[in-house]
Parts: sequence; C-alpha cells; structure tokens
Amino acid sequence: MTEILGLPIGDPRVQAGVAVLAVVLLLLLLIWRAVARAARASDPVLRHVETLGQRVQALSDGQQQLAGGLHHVSEAAAASQAKMLQLMEARLAEVSRTMTDSLHGTATRTARSLGELQQRLETIDKAQANIEKLSGNVLSLQDILSNKQTRGAFGEIQLHDIVQKALPADAFTMQATLSNGKRADCLIHLPNPPGPIVIDSKFPLEAYEALRRAEGPQQLAEAGRQLRTAVRAHLRAIAERYIIEGETADGALMFLPSEAVYAELHANFAEIVREGFALRVWIVSPTTCMATLNTMRAVLKDARMREQAGAIRKELALLAGDVDRLGTRVDNLDRHFGLAARDIEEIRISADKAGKRARRLDSFDFEELAPEPPLTPLPAEGGKTG
Repeated sequence: MTEILGLPIGDPRVQAGVAVLAVVLLLLLLIWRAVARAARASDPVLRHVETLGQRVQALSDGQQQLAGGLHHVSEAAAASQAKMLQLMEARLAEVSRTMTDSLHGTATRTARSLGELQQRLETIDKAQANIEKLSGNVLSLQDILSNKQTRGAFGEIQLHDIVQKALPADAFTMQATLSNGKRADCLIHLPNPPGPIVIDSKFPLEAYEALRRAEGPQQLAEAGRQLRTAVRAHLRAIAERYIIEGETADGALMFLPSEAVYAELHANFAEIVREGFALRVWIVSPTTCMATLNTMRAVLKDARMREQAGAIRKELALLAGDVDRLGTRVDNLDRHFGLAARDIEEIRISADKAGKRARRLDSFDFEELAPEPPLTPLPAEGGKTG
C-alpha cells in the first residue's frame, strides 16, 4: 500500500489532508481569477488610490510642518512660562518682603502700642490710687465738718490762708482779743476811718444740709426756718461782740467758708442778707472775701503813702536847709578864691619888676632908676591883711 509521509493513503488523516489541500487549491484558483478581474477593473481605483496617496503625503507634510510649528509654539510657550515663572517668583519675593516689612512694622507698632497701653494703665493705676486717697480725704473732711469745733477750726484755717495771701503780715492779727474780752478770728488793721475791722468765721452746715436733704414743701419750710435762725444768730453775735465804738470799725465781716452756702443765702434768703446790712455785718465767701481784702490792701497802701508823704516833706525841708548852707559856703569859697587871685597877680607884678632890675644890673646900667609906685595894701579878711 502506498504511503504518504509514512501514513497509508487510506488513513483518514491523509484523506482529510488531501481534501483540505484540494480546497485550498480551489480557493487559490478562485482568488487568482478574482484578482485578474479586479486588476482589469482597478485602474481607475489605482489612480484614485494614487491621488489619495498624494493627498495623504501632503497631509503628512502638513502634519510635519504643523508638528514643527507646534514645536516652536511649545518652545515659545515654555520660554514664556519660564519668564512668567521668574516674574511670579520675583513678584512673590517682593510681596513676601513687603509682607515681612509690614508684619515687622505692625509688630513694632503693636509693641509700641502695648507699651503706651502699659503706661496708660500705670497712669490709670496711679489715678485710681489718688482717687482712693482723695476719697479717704473726703471722708476725713466729712468727719471734720460733722463736728462743730473742728468745722470752726477748718473755717479759721481757710480764712487765715486767704488773709495771708491778700495782705502783708503787719496788716492783720489772727485771734485778736478786743477790750471787751472777746476773741476775733481776724482783725484787719485799717486806718481811721474806718478803723480796725473784724472778720469772724461761721459755718451753718447742719441747717444747709437739712435744706439739701429736704423732700416736700413741709421739710423745705422747716429746713429754711432752721437756716434763717442759725444765720440770724451768727449775725447778731458778730454785731454784739466785734463792733465796738471807738475801737473797731463801724461794721464787721462774717466769713462763710462755703461758696454753696453763700450762693444759697443770696439766691433764696435775701432777707437774711438785708438783715446783715442793717446790723452792719456783711457776709462774704472765700471769693468775695479775697476781693474785699484786695480793696483793703489798696486802702492800707494809700494810708501808708499819706504817712510817708509827711516824712517826705520833712526830709525835703531839711534838704532845702542843707542846700542853703551849701550855697553860703560856696560864696565864701568864691570870695577866698578872689583874694587869692589878687595876691597871685601882685606877686607876678613884683616878680616882673625884680626881673627887670636883675637884667639892668647884669648890663651895668647904673642910670637913675625911676621911683617905684607904692604898693596898695590888701583889704583885711578874717583878721588878715593882703
């Protein structure tokens, strides 16, 4: 039996392979025929394909040019991006430096502000301490004013301070004792008229405080009555004790160490003020007392100038006598100078004659000399002859 590739022809695998080979050959034949027919009909297609190839080539060239352009654009974009990055970096560095400076300045200003705030807080603390101290002093003042004796001493001290600032030390006496045995807070030494005038300190604080605390018409009326009674009592006491005929002025001053009480009296109790005028007792506050004392200082100055005017006139009279004596002595001296001048003139004449005689003797001129005129005696002066 014939074999193919070592297999018998009747083997199914050989037969299948032959069949497959026959089919392949048949397909190749069919394909060749189709290709031949297609070759005859494909000339226009080939031309079209060639055209398409040319266009594809053109597109490829354009794509290459586009790729070159894109490359240049990419390079330009990269350069621009690099420049932009450099510019942004420089700008960021400048912004960072500016922010750093600004933050440093802000920190400096903040530190300065904190320092100033600390100083202000220290000032506030000191002021608070002063306020607390002042509050304590106010409480002490309230304690002083709540007691009549200490309140009187407070008024006397305030009066002494005002008088001491307004008048010279020899123009007043504090706590002066009068002939009736009464002691005045201050005695001003004014000349006559009007004469020494007394200033006495009074402080009707209880009645004034009651008037301030009063609520309702009834309490106001009662407080007003108390204030009128207190002030009237003070006015009458001053008029009786400190106005002495022939010793003091025909009037006195009542010193109120409170401007508020003084204003209240003049605003709502004018009749009390008029009663003081009738008693010749004038109410003064610290401000009006200073003005009154300045007027008294002018009076004292005028009186002292009048006193000094008499002394000046006396000194001028003595000076006139001295001037008269000086004139007499000048006349005597002038007369002595006149006599001395005459003596000197006669001595000069005698000297001239003696000189002439000496020159004649020197030249042996023995001619008879002319007789000399007799000398005229000088008039006597003070027992002496000239």
